[in-house]
Amino acid sequence: TDTCDVYATVNQIKQLEDVGCELVRVAVPNIESAKVLNKIKKQIKIPLIADIHFDWRLALEAIDQGVDKVRINPANIGSKEKVKQIVLSAKQARIPIRIGINSGSLKNISYKNVAQGFSLDKQMVQTALDYIKMFEDWDFHNIVLSVKASDVLTTIQAYRLLSKNTKYP
Repeated sequence: TDTCDVYATVNQIKQLEDVGCELVRVAVPNIESAKVLNKIKKQIKIPLIADIHFDWRLALEAIDQGVDKVRINPANIGSKEKVKQIVLSAKQARIPIRIGINSGSLKNISYKNVAQGFSLDKQMVQTALDYIKMFEDWDFHNIVLSVKASDVLTTIQAYRLLSKNTKYP
């Protein structure tokens, strides 16, 4: 459903609750959808997760609306300062942030790195570890990780490598 359509979104979430869904994420593509999250949250029983793309202000509004978690790809948010504002807001609200890394958003990906043995899975993991360090430098540890590539085997390799290098789920 369109997140702005509170009635339809709540009905859909209630159907998910009825079949055992334990949490739900909704797209937050614009400020209008961010501003209705509290109305949705008040009518559901399961945790509400805001899926944020590109605009850091949407994450801040979602947190202000009382969501239970935000999902961001820091590489798509913009400056380090914008990411920091999200992190500090989530810290104050005591909610987790899902750090998402996907192969299409890697800033420093290069075929030269791949040719030198720094494979795509390793580049994704290193990017995730860099963001973890950044968040931890801001004393934020309520982190969930996601790494993905268009190739399933690369994704699996990245998760295996990531699990050896961090304690975060």
